[in-house]
Amino acid sequence: MTHRSLLAVAAALALTACSGPPVDGAAAGPTPDGSDLSGTLTVFAAASLTDVFTTLGEEFERQHPQVDVQFSFAGSSALAAQLTQGAPADLFAAADEAQMARVQDAGLVEDPAEFAANRLVLAVPPANPAGLRPPEGGAGVPSLADILTSDVTLAVCAEEVPCGAAAAEVLAAAGSPATPDTYEEDVRAVLTKVELGEVDAGLVYVSDVVAAGDGVVAFAFREGEQAVNRYEAAVLTDAPNPAAARAFSELVRSDAGQAALGAAGFPPS
Repeated sequence: MTHRSLLAVAAALALTACSGPPVDGAAAGPTPDGSDLSGTLTVFAAASLTDVFTTLGEEFERQHPQVDVQFSFAGSSALAAQLTQGAPADLFAAADEAQMARVQDAGLVEDPAEFAANRLVLAVPPANPAGLRPPEGGAGVPSLADILTSDVTLAVCAEEVPCGAAAAEVLAAAGSPATPDTYEEDVRAVLTKVELGEVDAGLVYVSDVVAAGDGVVAFAFREGEQAVNRYEAAVLTDAPNPAAARAFSELVRSDAGQAALGAAGFPPS
């Protein structure tokens, strides 16, 4: 039996199941005047989007050979700070509404559009040295407090990052006996800590569990439904390549883009 078959998040991942290839056949389309796209497209995107946006970026370049897609992946709060300090970009994809609002309030974007959602699960190394697991015989999805113990070493994102704000919310809602031992700059840093066995557990997104494959075992908990992050994307008002930014955003929101996100573990928004 593989570690994947042991995942207690199976029900959550089932919500994202899609049939067919995730991006083949997607059409971002030409610019409104009928000409094809060209130049560099710079996308600032939340770290949790790394895998799926890289795939969509490759598809976009296949459809538009004259476009070079460049990504900057990091915590949404760090990206928002860079944008408000004048960093050039064409498209911003944030892991929650608060960081997008921060950029919008600065007059840098207009009309953000939601394109995905995500929620936290508890990830542990495959060997699970702390022996964390839901209580046996329990009905329904357990509380996070039913899984964690007071002596566990726990990694979470820093609270200014969307995944950190969500982690603080679920820990408080659960009345968890565990307190974080390390605060990481983004969710992929938390995932790495778990994969390397540097902590007993970490709070990461469902999509990160999908990306990790057999690198982690994960458990869903009911408080995760109380802190669902809504992902939004918006074209920068001073984007150097607004046409390509709009086309990429359309690809993300297309049926094929949504299928790619679903396959990557992002529940429907």
